[in-house]
Amino acid sequence: MTLTSPHLGSPDTWTDARLLYALEEVVEQELNRHLKVAKDWMPHEYVPFSDARNFPGQFEDGEAWALGQSPVTDVGRIALVVNLLTEDNLPSYHHEIATLFGRDGAWGTWVHRWTAEEGRHGIVMRDYLLASRAVDPDELERFRMAHMSEGFESDNRHSMLHSVAYVAFQELATRISHRNTGHQSGDPVCDRMLARIATDENLHMVFYRNLLRAAFDLAPDATMMAVRDVVVGFRMPGHGIPGFERAAAKMAIGGVYNLRIHHDDVLQPVLRFLKIMSIPGLGPEGARAQEELGLFLDGLDGEARRFDERLAARQARIDARAGAKAQA
Repeated sequence: MTLTSPHLGSPDTWTDARLLYALEEVVEQELNRHLKVAKDWMPHEYVPFSDARNFPGQFEDGEAWALGQSPVTDVGRIALVVNLLTEDNLPSYHHEIATLFGRDGAWGTWVHRWTAEEGRHGIVMRDYLLASRAVDPDELERFRMAHMSEGFESDNRHSMLHSVAYVAFQELATRISHRNTGHQSGDPVCDRMLARIATDENLHMVFYRNLLRAAFDLAPDATMMAVRDVVVGFRMPGHGIPGFERAAAKMAIGGVYNLRIHHDDVLQPVLRFLKIMSIPGLGPEGARAQEELGLFLDGLDGEARRFDERLAARQARIDARAGAKAQA
């Protein structure tokens, strides 16, 4: 596989345009691989429409939403809203990657295919939430309007390499969040739906992860610096959702997404695949970025350990109070 061209200039002068051109062959190969393994699925097949009832407003028999109409747990409901609102911003995400990667050739084909696949996620999640009455529909719509009205601007839009590195981690983070939400939801129907979505997210992660590996072959220093920057400054695309910090804290305590999960289940799998600490051909800047990345990961692991300890202590207090109440 040829990753260089006489038209690209010196490897020391990698620009976004040159990298996009040089990686197009890899994009085409990864796109073809993706299309062979990706399976089409129908969102309506995952929604319990027989459980649905009319809401008030335009129907005389409409029944108002009330907490307790769904088996979904509190943490499951919070995470489902965060995950859906994140998916809702797909128009902004499409604009970001289409502007960066282009609309032509293999890059453009991937951008549109990715957008089409992602579109299913918001459809099935909203239909499930409304049919199952898991969330207040009025509040959900107000959140959607507020969130989408702000739009989305990527922290990494300045750099193609930073953008590829970010989505490699972000797609896996989204997969993990969906899977853990399903596990914590208390509803097997919800769990099955989110498992289907997570399968898509994993395939998207593999595409970008493999592309990132190819970028290391081309521009190891620049790619290492991009990975360092993205890992150190990582935040989920839904960070602008109203009440996100409070929701994220509850999701962390509830085992949906926290520091330990981020370190062990998101960062480490991608970095191990890339063999990040043994990348050959690094110059001084790349080697420094590699060292800084290692130090950051060590620090993050320590923070995660302290979080685990606080969480265990909190659970012990809850169990002790429950035991005392049972004996009273």
